[in-house]
Amino acid sequence: SCLVLDLQEIDKDRVAAVGGKGAVLGELQRVDGIDVPAGFCVTTNAFRRVVSQATAIDEQLGRLAQLHPGETDAIRELGAEIRQSIESTSLPVELESAIARAIARLDEHAAYAVRSSATTEDSPTASFAGQHDSYLNIVGVAAIIEHVRRCWASLFTERAISYRLHNRVEHGTVEMAVVVQQMIAPQVAGILFTADPVTSNRKIASVEASFGLGEGLVSGLVNADTFKVRDDEVIVRAQREQPTLTDAQVVRLVQLGRRIEAHFGHPQDIEWCLVDGEFWIVQSRPITTLFPIPEAPDQENHVYVSVGHGQMMTEAMRPLGVSI
Repeated sequence: SCLVLDLQEIDKDRVAAVGGKGAVLGELQRVDGIDVPAGFCVTTNAFRRVVSQATAIDEQLGRLAQLHPGETDAIRELGAEIRQSIESTSLPVELESAIARAIARLDEHAAYAVRSSATTEDSPTASFAGQHDSYLNIVGVAAIIEHVRRCWASLFTERAISYRLHNRVEHGTVEMAVVVQQMIAPQVAGILFTADPVTSNRKIASVEASFGLGEGLVSGLVNADTFKVRDDEVIVRAQREQPTLTDAQVVRLVQLGRRIEAHFGHPQDIEWCLVDGEFWIVQSRPITTLFPIPEAPDQENHVYVSVGHGQMMTEAMRPLGVSI
């Protein structure tokens, strides 16, 4: 029952142990030519151990199961109680020392991102993105442990509880792993969609880029440069006076994205950073809004028409299972 796993020990089959986000990061390390910041996962085993020691939680979860989505006051109060139970339970000594060892192997003085990785998120059927907490620039073993607890507790924010109630997910079935990853200080960061998110065209990739950390971009606070790429050529540019990326960099980034897409077998929504001319991949998830490609009996190109989002989309595509 491993409490801490290095990212290099993780692949896509470890979702139960490291959650959706952790499994993807482990798997990304296995894609040829893809750089992922070093880190480790505090596993769901660790979460289970701590929760089983928090004596009040079983009774609190029982009360939570009786609530309906509309009972917002009760949800808020009970959620706060459960978070308090989790945050005040002492960690097993072996867990504290496993985290300390993992950080010592990397760099005790570096800043880390501490991110929630629930067993339900980033699955193709449910987008829990943004439901649980992430913390940036955390330094030192004690602070990292404190923020690991906060990630566990974020399973029981009012928003996360309400989301599960609306989607009929039992509270006791969701478990939380935590990804701890070395922070990198990018000159440019952004998002790459390996299919056009507006038209669903799988031959066109879309890149959004902004100077700095990119968190503002993910939360929609920053105006980004946008590039669209087809067949290794930038076909659309919308940018400010000083472009964030050269065309050559945009094309290289899309080529990396195509490798990731081929590895996972679905169009991807990828978070990336540029540091000293090198691209680092910090997250990837399937694009859940694309229409599925119908199966076809032959290897010919087909034109499919999808009516949705108030517009008609046509696209020449090969049958499912053949990358375009």
